[in-house]
Amino acid sequence: MKKVILTVILAIATCFNLSAADGDSLRILWIGNSYTYFHDLPKIVKDIASSQHVKLSTTTILKGGERLKGHVQNPRLTNELKRGGWDYVVVQEQSTIPSLSTESVINETYPYAHTIDSLAKKHSPNVHVIYYMTWGHKYGCINKTGYEPAQHYTTMQERLKTTYLEMAHMNNSWCAPVGMAWKKIREEHPDYQIYEDDCTHPSILGSYLAANVIFTTIYQRQYQTSVKCGIADSQAEVIQQTAQQTVLENLRLLNIK
Repeated sequence: MKKVILTVILAIATCFNLSAADGDSLRILWIGNSYTYFHDLPKIVKDIASSQHVKLSTTTILKGGERLKGHVQNPRLTNELKRGGWDYVVVQEQSTIPSLSTESVINETYPYAHTIDSLAKKHSPNVHVIYYMTWGHKYGCINKTGYEPAQHYTTMQERLKTTYLEMAHMNNSWCAPVGMAWKKIREEHPDYQIYEDDCTHPSILGSYLAANVIFTTIYQRQYQTSVKCGIADSQAEVIQQTAQQTVLENLRLLNIK
């Protein structure tokens, strides 16, 4: 009986990709901008993980408004990727660029995502690169882009969704569908304030949603956490469930399974 139980535990650990040795931390490198550092998203993910007895060690390379193109030119990023030993690398592009025309995305986003992805996998062969799908601005892109679909929330969100899914599939990596969960909250709970007053950045509720989506992408099973970031219990429960359902019901779409 003990042998059977041990076999099941090992199988579960493999399934959930929690491959660090007992007592060690899984190492995560975060690459992004204010959508990641608002409300310290990496810490929220770390706290949620801790509540599930998963230890995460976090390194961040974040700069307000930065694009993947700019990150690629940052020697610190190159050095961190070459140092290796990463279990996960979370990649977040600037909020507007992936919502522009296909031609623009092909030239301004995909090549830099591929450079980061390739470098991560070259020096950390077992790494999982996770593309952090962002969300459309509340009323469409706050900047005039000259590309009409980006000027409306619904079509901006669809463009972001397509771009992030394509980055995941093109590079044989994973996608964390924060934007998809965000859309669901907007539709089903329009009273939830998931944006800051600028209509683009996440409120604490929005960051909590992002954190649960990203942790579920790593954990790949249902959970309940006492980490709520000061959010009302009822809202926190809805956020947790929405995040988990969005990931777990779309594993193939997200290139996770």
